[in-house]
Amino acid sequence: MNPTAPNSDRHASASPARIGLVAIGRNEGQRLRACLESARNANLVLVYVDSGSNDNSTQLARDLGAIVVDLDLSKPFTAARARNEGFEALIEHHPRLDYVQFVDGDCQLQPDWIETASAFLDAHPEYAVACGRRRERFPDATIYNKLCDLEWNTPIGDALSCGGDALIRVSAFKAVGGYNPTVIAGEEPEMCVRLRALGHRIRRLDAEMTLHDAAMTRFGQWWKRNVRAGHAFAEGFHRHGRPPEQMWRKSVRSNYLWTILFPLWPLLWLKVLRQGRGPLYATFITLSKIPQTLGQLKFHYNRLTGSHQRIIEYK
Repeated sequence: MNPTAPNSDRHASASPARIGLVAIGRNEGQRLRACLESARNANLVLVYVDSGSNDNSTQLARDLGAIVVDLDLSKPFTAARARNEGFEALIEHHPRLDYVQFVDGDCQLQPDWIETASAFLDAHPEYAVACGRRRERFPDATIYNKLCDLEWNTPIGDALSCGGDALIRVSAFKAVGGYNPTVIAGEEPEMCVRLRALGHRIRRLDAEMTLHDAAMTRFGQWWKRNVRAGHAFAEGFHRHGRPPEQMWRKSVRSNYLWTILFPLWPLLWLKVLRQGRGPLYATFITLSKIPQTLGQLKFHYNRLTGSHQRIIEYK
C-alpha cells in the first residue's frame, strides 16, 4: 500500500470528520470524476484506491482532494483487499470517523443518501450497515444494463447482506476485521455473515443511494459476470453453508439442478416470469444457470488443485 494525501497539513488541521468514503477503481476516467465530485458535494473525506490504472485516474483523484492508495500489484488483487487498504488509509488520516461509505469508482452518490443513511445509523445503533437503491445510469442503453438495474432493486427492510455500495459503521467494520481479502467475488455478503454473527443488523433503506455505470454492451460481459456470481455462490456456501447460516445453499443447488435439467427450462422460465419482472428478465435468469454453474465448478477446481484464484472481470 502506498497512500499519498494532498495538502496533508490541511487534512490534519481540519475539524474531526464523521464520515469518509473509499472508492476503488481502475481506468474509470470521467466516471471516477463523477464519483468523487458527488462525495465532495456530500462533504466526505475521500480515499481512492487504484489498481494499476494507465489513464490519469490517480492524478484526477488527487486534484479532487482524495488520499490516493496505489495497490502493490505484486500481491494477489481482490476488491476486498482494495477496500481494506482504502479503509486503513482513511482511518490513518481521520481516526475519529463514525462511518465509511464504500463505492465502486463507476458509481455516483445520490444527493441525499449520506444524510439519510447516517441519520438512520445514528438512530439505530444495532445496525452496522445501511444500503439503498443502486440504479443503472443508462438502463435502456443495452439489455445487460437493464438486467443490472432489475437485479439491484432489492427488497426494502432488514437484509442478510449489502452490495459494494454501502454505509458501514467503523466500529463494526473493525470488529470483524473488514472484508476477507482472499475472497475474489461476493466479499460483501461474506463480511455481512460475520457482522450478523456478532449481533449486528443490515438495513436496506427506501432511499436512492447511487448511480452505476455498468457499460455492458456485449453478451460475453454478461456471461463473465454470471461466472463470477457462480464463483461467489460456491465460495460463500463453502465458507458459511452449514446451519444455521446455510449461505447461498439454495442458489448453489438450484444452479446445479437446472443445468442438469435444462430440457425443463420452460418450467423455470414460467416460474421466474411470475415474479413480475417481465419475459426478458425471466429469459436471462434461466440462461444464467449455465455460467453460474461453471463459476461454481471453477471455484471447486481451483480449491481442490490449489490453483490461485484470480478475479473474474467483465469489463
